[in-house]
Amino acid sequence: MPAKVRYGVIGCGMMGQEHLRNIALLPDTEVVVIFEPDVGMAEQAARFAPHAKLVDSVDAVLSVDELDCILIASPNHCHVPQMEEIRQKRPLPLLVEKPLFTDPKDIAALETFKASYPAPVWVAMEYRYMPPIAALIEQAEQATGGIKMLTIREHRFPFLDKVGSWNRFNRYSGGTFVEKCCHFFDLMRLIIKSEPVRVMASAGQDANHKEELYDGETPDILDNGYVIVDFENGARAMLELCMFAEGSRYQEEVSAVGPAGKIEALVPGPGRFWPRDLGEPPVPQLIVSPRNPKGPRQIDIPVDPTILDAGDHNGSTFYQHQHFVAVVRGEKTDVEVSLEDGRKAVEMGLAAQQSARTGQAVAVIGRAVSSMAC
Repeated sequence: MPAKVRYGVIGCGMMGQEHLRNIALLPDTEVVVIFEPDVGMAEQAARFAPHAKLVDSVDAVLSVDELDCILIASPNHCHVPQMEEIRQKRPLPLLVEKPLFTDPKDIAALETFKASYPAPVWVAMEYRYMPPIAALIEQAEQATGGIKMLTIREHRFPFLDKVGSWNRFNRYSGGTFVEKCCHFFDLMRLIIKSEPVRVMASAGQDANHKEELYDGETPDILDNGYVIVDFENGARAMLELCMFAEGSRYQEEVSAVGPAGKIEALVPGPGRFWPRDLGEPPVPQLIVSPRNPKGPRQIDIPVDPTILDAGDHNGSTFYQHQHFVAVVRGEKTDVEVSLEDGRKAVEMGLAAQQSARTGQAVAVIGRAVSSMAC
């Protein structure tokens, strides 16, 4: 068991820097080496991990002796080749940001990787660890008497500017339902405890990025839509996404309903975006509404301000690293978000992309994923 868990970090843009800030809050952890090819982002990363060595390649990260684990927070389309490079040279415990992959052609490489990687691999799904959503996950079965309907609404701000504007194009991001929404498809499987059967989506690009131009190209990413998912156990789930609704009081609203009642989690957006003239930002909440006897209970679930200020995900990045570090130390034997979880969340996103594009429902089970284009 390492006395201090020492990270190597690949990719330190906006999300990578959030990881750095949260790792710095954990006891007995340290970032010792960083690969970030963008000069400006590398300079910012050095502020959050001043003792880390900055290097110019993945290979150079893996050449640093004093490493206990690797974090990949690079652009989406880079994940699979970087994972393979790590597998071939130095397979350490790995935390890889979502989405795990962006193209169905990556599936074969991922299967080979999974079969031969000897160390734990954890896919970063921060939304599982948002305190109000974590509370909903824990209490949903009892509160609902068995979930029949699950609704996830995210009303938020447009995609932020990222290095090279990679998140403006489907070919790099996998598409909005992959890049943004694999979180929600992961939550659907986790909360409902079943596998998807069919995905139906309607979506468009109606407000954001339409006037932007990059090397003569206009962004092609969706900015709003609905997705309905049928599950093997008969439950159904819906996602409602709008990325031009940053005026909302709460950014994420998750609702699970069953024959015994309803449970809801309300999550505010990043505190840095809340207007100061409106006072304090909203407090995360859990609401439990039994059918009999009626009487909704509203429970505030505040997050430690220091942890809250370290990122844009309601403290979840910190809690996720706590769990991951326990695996690296050998205090926990199993990862909580597996390669299989990461793969299935992306497959659901790809199916939603296809359904939105074609206007047809997409069968998930028994369908060759390679036939799904993003």
